[in-house]
Amino acid sequence: MNKAFATALAPALPTRKAAARAALVELNESSRNLLSECFRQFGIESVIMTGQAAERLAKEKFEACVLSLGNDVAPIMEAARSSPSNSRCVIYGVGGNAQEAMKYSKYGINAMFHAPLERPGALKLVRATHNLVLHEFRRYVRIPVMTEVSVVGEGLRFSASSIEMSSGGMSLKSPEDVSTGISLEISFSLMTLPRIAVRGVVSWRKQKSFGVRFDANDDRRQKVKLWIDSYLEN
Repeated sequence: MNKAFATALAPALPTRKAAARAALVELNESSRNLLSECFRQFGIESVIMTGQAAERLAKEKFEACVLSLGNDVAPIMEAARSSPSNSRCVIYGVGGNAQEAMKYSKYGINAMFHAPLERPGALKLVRATHNLVLHEFRRYVRIPVMTEVSVVGEGLRFSASSIEMSSGGMSLKSPEDVSTGISLEISFSLMTLPRIAVRGVVSWRKQKSFGVRFDANDDRRQKVKLWIDSYLEN
């Protein structure tokens, strides 16, 4: 076949489309530019929102949403979580601390960008969570989510905040002195999951964080597994 003729018949290569969209809500210009660059590296398109964010999140489909916790974002989170399309989108908070994030725990903030934003830290967080945004769940079996957790056991009683969760356990952030191997009971609620208590054992300990492995004989952990399965399927 004539080479020029074959070239003419060759189909045009389709333009690569972003695999997911992230709504950047009411962020300043420098933050928008930085986060757009970070998301773009992983095939995630950034959509700038400077008004009517709640209305758009109630109607349009987004795989992620980034909001500044310094603003009144509860109505926007409510719109996203009550939307059939966005109820499981990955919600990122910007600024604030764990205590401020706990005010929105019922909406299930998944991860926090520390303010002021710096490229290395922002890129690291996007890299750690992009598989969840892109729905590549087989490579991401842990769900990052921030919610208040009550911890009781062996003379201890305190509140912590969750970092990540799997069907087998969860990691928690707390300055409390917790030793590996001790038994605990933790209780928490997550969006559509009513408050649940599960027994577990401290499996690792780092500065200001520790991990709890759920007790395999505690049937209540099945509710956590069902919630995670539902989260991933949606």
